[in-house]
Amino acid sequence: MPTELLKMEQVSKSFPGVKALEKVNLVLEPGSILGLLGENGAGKSTLMNILGGIYKPDEGSISIAEEKVTINSVHDAQALGISFIHQELALVPYLSIAENIFLGREKKNKMGLVSKKIMYREARTYMDIVGLDMDPALQVSYLSTGQQQMVEIAKAFSLNARIVVMDEPTSSLSEREVKILFKTAQELKKRDIGIIYISHKMSEIFDLTDKVMVMRDGLYVGERKTSETNTDELIHMMVGRELEQYYVRTFNSPGDVALEIKNLSAGRLVKNCSFFLRKGEVLGFYGLIGAGRSELMEAILGFDKKSTGDIIVFGRKIENINPTNASKHGLALVPESRKTQGLILGNTISFNTTLAVLDNFISYLMVNRKKELKIVEDGIESLGIKTPSITQRVSNLSGGNQQKVVLAKWLATAPRILILDEPTRGIDVGAKAEIYRIINELAGRGIAVIMVSSELNEVLNMCDRLAVMREGEIAGILDKKDFSQDTILKYALGGI
Repeated sequence: MPTELLKMEQVSKSFPGVKALEKVNLVLEPGSILGLLGENGAGKSTLMNILGGIYKPDEGSISIAEEKVTINSVHDAQALGISFIHQELALVPYLSIAENIFLGREKKNKMGLVSKKIMYREARTYMDIVGLDMDPALQVSYLSTGQQQMVEIAKAFSLNARIVVMDEPTSSLSEREVKILFKTAQELKKRDIGIIYISHKMSEIFDLTDKVMVMRDGLYVGERKTSETNTDELIHMMVGRELEQYYVRTFNSPGDVALEIKNLSAGRLVKNCSFFLRKGEVLGFYGLIGAGRSELMEAILGFDKKSTGDIIVFGRKIENINPTNASKHGLALVPESRKTQGLILGNTISFNTTLAVLDNFISYLMVNRKKELKIVEDGIESLGIKTPSITQRVSNLSGGNQQKVVLAKWLATAPRILILDEPTRGIDVGAKAEIYRIINELAGRGIAVIMVSSELNEVLNMCDRLAVMREGEIAGILDKKDFSQDTILKYALGGI
């Protein structure tokens, strides 16, 4: 067996005005998991897109099993045994599990006709490998996100994959589903399959990987054995500087009650929820996936019509709140998915930043460009958005800068109550530290902040109080002095 399953040597890639990769090296051994770390914009995706046949390198070489190969297309990559499991799953929701596994490679009978019977039988073999115990004829849309990830891995097996790239695979998984994914990754190792694991979660890197490779600004920084490094060293390699006081909170005394929710119920997942939020306070909401956190926030802003309960904003009961008039009442919601709910990716920073405040600079079809420019420039300056121009397409920004554009859009409405749903999901440690700094500054200015997060360390370090949700209800609300991982998880899991 070759000692090097994959070797990428001196790989470089440029786009107009940008040097995305410069002489990057990567080595993956059979039966090993290599963690790939780097800030957003470090070049990780570009390097993997070259491996997957989406981009062609300007220079450099790729060897698989110690033989040089040329990868000109996605088909070439698949033929060489390279499979990708992306953060955004590439499944067809209205096809069955089996049809997704063999999509584009449908199994046929002796008459040359597509045979679902054969596909179901063969799909079962690959499903058993990943522990997916269900009917292969089941439509994928009925599966949880974690089960859909298992379908993707089963598909990788069906392609006889030797190299599997996992790009932020746990971003939408429950803790139980993460454990299943990790167990499956260990099974892949036993079969001498090599895994490249991309994640911003340090805990996952240390729990799962054998080695860690770090990239920064399109360059290879270095590689470490996971057992011989630590979080501080890896962060320093990623950002090129020390991250002093990663979690930034000054914890000032909160002011008067800004928002009060009484016995609110809406839809299937919000049941009899009550809490209050004070000015200058960061109130965290934690819970397992499906606990109803996002649904509660959407109900407060009227995305889902309430069936019972009261929404009281600065002492005034609001009867007909909806997403259109929420900002008039001083509320703003930064949604969970910046790409699908928060931004129009194909448009500019300027367009996205001003989208919620068009009335501020447009009157009778006349556009006040001076006011528009000030709104955009204030957002870029106050949030530290890194961009060469306000006309830059948002799709070209890193994840952290995209998140800042969403924040800028809603801060332009001058909210007095700001709801942040998973504000640091899918962004690197440097960008996270900046988002924490911004949250601290907003609270310091007296803005009432709700922070929904599935990262326990985040809520423990950033929040004044914490509401824990379970099955659509608020299981408990803790003051900071009572925070402990055990207590929080007991509330989330139903142990209290």
